[in-house]
Amino acid sequence: MASFSPSACLPDDLDRAVLIGRVWRPAPVNGPSVVCIRGGQVIDITHIAPTTADLFERADALEIARYGEGESLGTVEDLVRASFDPASAGLKLLAPCDVQAIKACGVTFAVSLLERVIEEQAGGDASKAKEVRETINTLIGADLSKIVPGSESAAKLKAELERRGAWSQYMEVGIGPDAEVFSKSQPMSSVGLGADIGLYRTSMWNNPEPEIVLAVNSSGKIVGATLGNDVNLRDIEGRSALLLGKAKDNNGSCAIGPFIRLFDGQFTLDSVRQASVSLRIEGADDGFTLDGVSHMSEISRDPADLVQQTLGAHHQYPDGLMLFLGTMFSPIKDRDTPGGGFTHHMGDAVTISAPALGALVNTVRRSEEITPWTFGVRALYANLAARGISFGKK
Repeated sequence: MASFSPSACLPDDLDRAVLIGRVWRPAPVNGPSVVCIRGGQVIDITHIAPTTADLFERADALEIARYGEGESLGTVEDLVRASFDPASAGLKLLAPCDVQAIKACGVTFAVSLLERVIEEQAGGDASKAKEVRETINTLIGADLSKIVPGSESAAKLKAELERRGAWSQYMEVGIGPDAEVFSKSQPMSSVGLGADIGLYRTSMWNNPEPEIVLAVNSSGKIVGATLGNDVNLRDIEGRSALLLGKAKDNNGSCAIGPFIRLFDGQFTLDSVRQASVSLRIEGADDGFTLDGVSHMSEISRDPADLVQQTLGAHHQYPDGLMLFLGTMFSPIKDRDTPGGGFTHHMGDAVTISAPALGALVNTVRRSEEITPWTFGVRALYANLAARGISFGKK
């Protein structure tokens, strides 16, 4: 695991941030609890909000987070520290979402759009990426970041690219009227700060995708934001877009955290629009390092529009949803061979950070080798019932 200090995993303005998370409580609880952070203390508010989905439905969610009665579980720095310690049997952070659907938007940045086209043209073969990248750049000859999706200029570009034989299904969702929104993972399956993230066993070309993730309630209200890693298997999706499920949804392939920061007078959707998300990868076996940054100001579709395309009269999410907004980060820095670009090694430490949201840090393993996912929605409700906690919308 990368070197870190607990405070580095927390927002720069921790004293002002309204943070909601989930922790695993050991015996006698043996289950998850919803917590908020106040004055550097971790406060269990599960008796008021048995799930984060329940909390986000409430009009008084901010008031509960700030003032609701709860049980102190110690300091947030101790919690962060314990979440990195595999030998610790105590309190540990989980992903801050629970029964919400987990959705993700693709190709919302021009850079990532080009890389998806390259994956497709290369057929998932990393050794062909450099040549394909040069060819695509020559054919397109346009700054896609200046194209408004669904606009008249986008339609004209589509017609020209079709004429040249360079149109792609990724171009369609990148600059067409409809955004790509897919199911990233299952409710309760995401991992949190300090956990291992998983790569499917056959993947040899892959990378992290650092993103901001919105927390949205059932009415479509965006209540807050956090960080996420939409782990990406470039070779599998590159072979066929119909393999997106295999490429995106595996054990440990979705990391979210460390906390959801609720919107208030200090932190708003405009804060998300202006945010920069940094990425650092540190190799455990070769000393490799890679740094990158995504500026949300360069996103091609507004976050509010992405939510509206996901949830509305056409599709309801009664338990709310978590929505990955997409990334502009597609690493091309050579790691193993000249022209071969980047792929993960086992043991890589991945740090995704933003000043207002803290840092999400995880270690790369194979999906088959990390802790299996066994605690699902039925287990959650059985555990809450055994603890005498009522649940449901209030």
